[in-house]
Amino acid sequence: MSSNLELTTAPSEQASAPESVAESAPSDEVSPQLSFSTEAAPETNGRLSPSDDEADDDESDDDDEVDALDAVFDETGRAAAEVLAAAEAQDAAEAAEDEIEQVPTVLEPEPEPTPYERALHAPHVRSTGEPAEIDPDELDPDALKVVLRLHQHGHQAYLVGGCVRDLLLGKKPKDFDVATSAHPGEVRAIFRNCRLIGRRFRLAHVYFKGGKIIEVSTFRANPTELEAAAPSAPEEEGEAGGDDLLITHDNVFGTAQQDARRRDFTINGLFYDVSEGRVIDYVRGRRDLDERFIRTIGDPEVRMREDPVRILRAVRFAAKLDLDIESRTYAAMEGAVEDLPRCAPARLLEETFRLIRGGVSAPALKLLDALDAMKFLLPPVNAYLKQHGKEGEKTFYSFAQALDRRVAAGEPLDDAILLAALLVPISHSGPPAEPQEGGRPSVSQVVEELLAGFVQSARLPRRIAERCRMLLLAQRTLSGERRRKSAAFRRHPLFGEALTVFEMTVEATGEHREQLDAWKAGEVPTPRPEASDSEGSEPGGQRKRRRRRRRRRSGGEGSASAGSSSGSGAGEA
Repeated sequence: MSSNLELTTAPSEQASAPESVAESAPSDEVSPQLSFSTEAAPETNGRLSPSDDEADDDESDDDDEVDALDAVFDETGRAAAEVLAAAEAQDAAEAAEDEIEQVPTVLEPEPEPTPYERALHAPHVRSTGEPAEIDPDELDPDALKVVLRLHQHGHQAYLVGGCVRDLLLGKKPKDFDVATSAHPGEVRAIFRNCRLIGRRFRLAHVYFKGGKIIEVSTFRANPTELEAAAPSAPEEEGEAGGDDLLITHDNVFGTAQQDARRRDFTINGLFYDVSEGRVIDYVRGRRDLDERFIRTIGDPEVRMREDPVRILRAVRFAAKLDLDIESRTYAAMEGAVEDLPRCAPARLLEETFRLIRGGVSAPALKLLDALDAMKFLLPPVNAYLKQHGKEGEKTFYSFAQALDRRVAAGEPLDDAILLAALLVPISHSGPPAEPQEGGRPSVSQVVEELLAGFVQSARLPRRIAERCRMLLLAQRTLSGERRRKSAAFRRHPLFGEALTVFEMTVEATGEHREQLDAWKAGEVPTPRPEASDSEGSEPGGQRKRRRRRRRRRSGGEGSASAGSSSGSGAGEA
């Protein structure tokens, strides 16, 4: 699964809502505030029937408790569809504000035969008679097509970064990237199926059948090295603060060697020349691959302070590739943790999601916790681990491991499910927050604040935040903490995803197995005995009884009903 948090999409992709959200919300229903409060949905027809009014007192109390929850999880799912559609519409409106070059995708035809046809094939044997260092059969044919076409037009071009690293480690690369001496406009001129993206530095995306994208970047130089090499005017010395190494611009073209040296770690600085069948190593990355070390290119302290997001990247590579972090690099990571808040929140959130999507969330989050980085990335998780000690760690990482097993098995999980699975123990650890405006129920206050913060500062799409919130609310019903009047809950548009999160809860804790089996069998499980005490109970554990709410009725019938209700309430008091 790959679910990008960027608000822009490829031109061939259409903005699609979940299947359950078939209707888009009108623009006037979208709240201008970056919060999750929306108007309460109208009650559906048949919500309260005469038979409900005649139900016994215990059932009426339970109905009162779920009234607010029904506003989100009603019998038809209409309220949920409206909320999700409104979030989708607001995400789309914000995405439209980004200035993105819109170019229709045109699939590039096969190249015409040329006098240099031999150059269009990657050799299996090098000019020295030795076999190619990477078997061309393991390379992506479309990536080869891009590289060799650039060669054909007189440009340098290499496969770079993670694909070279993974192939040398015997792993299958997730994608193939290309670095070239051609400038973005020149790449665009060569490939008709190309679109330029990015503002700070232009990248070329070359599109192929099936939605495949080959990313092509122009060789860049490290601006820090260029500034250090350039003589500075005496009056400018010290004005910018010599200790501040954070890179805020890197749109400087360079050579292949400069491009390798500007990269973060030696294992990511390897280039592969497909026409020569050899690995180009400017940074001694082959040595570190053989020794299974993650090491920065250059001074670790400088490189981490240039871009503290490299802390998360090092953690991800260590967990994903089972590599060790070199001692000086780890020490520099510890020192640069406090600089994480200076990074763009959207980048931090995206790197955090990459950890979770990769199926290595448990070891990666443990390493981040050891670095004391969780307080900046996931503050509620950090507080939960500190408050609950060893038992809390055991519970939380059991959820992370259950999530990792599903990701490793290839189960498609969107970002809302990934985030909800990690937040379940946090949402259960405290009382729910006060209902939001319009009577909408809330999960725990820390989770509400986390999701709102992600939307406001980190560009988390509202549809993901709302779906995550709804999935967490549904867990109380699935576990039997909230009673439902009917099996209509199963028809809710997010029921399947909520059940997936609940399955991970059962796997992580070993609890609620009977409820899970009942839901999967198409039945409604028997509410837990303590469900009636989950809310509205006295300190001694005795149930605090509420007045029953009745539908308004016309004429004397309504007055009689009101009087009966008042009498009942007085008797209970």
